[in-house]
Amino acid sequence: MATRKRLLNLDTMNQAVLDVEDPLGSVIAREVEMQQEINQGIKKPFDKVACCHLGDLQLMGYPPCTFLRQVAALCTYPELLDSDRFPQDAKQRARDIIKQLANGSVGSYNMTHINYEVNQKVAKFIERRDGGIPSNPRDILVSDGATQAILAVLAMAVNNEGTLRTGIMVSVPYHPLYADTIRLNEAVKVEYLLDEEHGWAVNVDNIRESLYAARKHCDPRVLCVINPGNPTGHVLSRDSMEEIIRLAAQEKLLLFADEVYQDNVFAPGAIFHSFKKVLFEMGPEYSERVQLVSVNSISKGISGECGLRSGYVEFVNVDPEVFGYLYILKSYELPNGVGVVAMESLLEPLQPGDPSYETFQAERRTLLNNLAKNARLAEEILNRAPGIHCNPIQGAMYAYPRIHIPDTAITLAQDQGVAPDALFCHLLLEDTGIILLDGTSFGQAAGTYHVRLSLIHPPQELKSTLQKIVEFHARFVQEYS
Repeated sequence: MATRKRLLNLDTMNQAVLDVEDPLGSVIAREVEMQQEINQGIKKPFDKVACCHLGDLQLMGYPPCTFLRQVAALCTYPELLDSDRFPQDAKQRARDIIKQLANGSVGSYNMTHINYEVNQKVAKFIERRDGGIPSNPRDILVSDGATQAILAVLAMAVNNEGTLRTGIMVSVPYHPLYADTIRLNEAVKVEYLLDEEHGWAVNVDNIRESLYAARKHCDPRVLCVINPGNPTGHVLSRDSMEEIIRLAAQEKLLLFADEVYQDNVFAPGAIFHSFKKVLFEMGPEYSERVQLVSVNSISKGISGECGLRSGYVEFVNVDPEVFGYLYILKSYELPNGVGVVAMESLLEPLQPGDPSYETFQAERRTLLNNLAKNARLAEEILNRAPGIHCNPIQGAMYAYPRIHIPDTAITLAQDQGVAPDALFCHLLLEDTGIILLDGTSFGQAAGTYHVRLSLIHPPQELKSTLQKIVEFHARFVQEYS
């Protein structure tokens, strides 16, 4: 008896979904298999799988921000306010938040609190960050993490009703989320190369060249910039940011700034400037014309709360009517209450003399000092190895070194239908148990190959990992040369 074809199948589903790529897919699937094999007693050249591919601080053993977790715990279970185990500033912060929650519960929808009261706190946070430049609470949306914000905003920017599809400009390298969001919305990805030879600098001439070429086959409307860079670890200079803003003004592009790593800047001389601050300091000629959208979240920075999911989006010069529709869309994606409370706990800075101030500052220093130390360690060990080059790392939490892959290995990868650097990552995993992500998933200049490596391991563990990568690369090159 013939099996009836199911209504929802690969032919009838949204075809845009078929083009979505998971940079973690095959590597993570193999990691799970290998860990099961180890648990079953199957001998490997290593004792455990080392996750060196994610920017998940707490997965790597960093404790959560004490003050954040204390406030979140108190808001989630207010009976703890009677306990003497919590400092008074955490209790007071929690009491202030609980008063604003519907029926005092994080388990309510809390739409009024999220859409109005939290927005005001975010606006004040932005004003402090930017030296007093005004921020309007009505131009802010609280989101369920930066990912949902990016998906929602870029989806709103796509309009394929005309003769040309919408183009969205992304740097190369980029985060894979941007490529997949563009595919899902059937827009056109317009790539512009970062200058690897000059520390992953943004070259506005490269952007302009890509823009003009793209206008022959699509309608570029959005220019995406990630600062500090993921996966590259670069931090934009103020001069570069001004050039980008001038280009956005001249070419009438919506500037989308991904600034989720703004607290993770650690290289000497590197300074994070928000695009909002630079835009307004350039004067009304730009601050009243350029449309800017910027995102931030609690997944990175000192908090590292990848699982609680909360962030915000700020809009500058966006049509209020469009903003109204964004509010409608976001009403179906309310952030989780605990995540919002966690973000709130950090929006108003602790002051010297507060009971939690010294602990908060010590945790921040520890994280940034470790990132700086690990960045120097990665640069030193990787750049000593023949066939590997790593640019200076200024911020975020990754190294993105270029690796040499011999022609024989490139041919083998092509025969297997995989990217050469993906082949390298798979062989590295089998030999050492180390998981890296291939540069093909992030984008790279033609003929170059890279891997992304997280820098959030304890320094001694990272040193051992880097040495294993270098030793494996030497064996890999020798075998396939």
